Amino acid sequence: MDTKELYREILNEHNINPSHKKDIEQPSFCLDGVNPSCGDQITLKLKLDDSGKIIDAGYTGSGCAISQASADMMADVIIGKTKDEALALADIFDRMIKGTVSEEELEQLDEAASLQDVSHMPARVKCAMLGWRTMKQMLGLE
Repeated sequence: MDTKELYREILNEHNINPSHKKDIEQPSFCLDGVNPSCGDQITLKLKLDDSGKIIDAGYTGSGCAISQASADMMADVIIGKTKDEALALADIFDRMIKGTVSEEELEQLDEAASLQDVSHMPARVKCAMLGWRTMKQMLGLE
């Protein structure tokens, strides 16, 4: 199996069987994210513990496979992280899409790194970025 086929399988798995497409009771943060160019939309909810660690993440909404799978992968990666660590991962994801990320940084994204090829599809970049951009807005960076 070649790398692109593996990445397609990862994307499809997160789209068809998302782990985090769910509502979160009493979230610490909640924000709607919209991609006006195509209509993708999510409502992202994060729950943090008293130490500031993300203990749960969930999203609801609709959109293309890339936007929904990317939000699910993002949730996988940020659960267990602090706000600062989650924001650092969002920065790595941004730089991956721009093609300016190191291999070591890419490994930190786990399965979200499977979206690296989206950088070659300009019309899909905003789809992949939706969940990450919403999380950054939520945590106060955008």
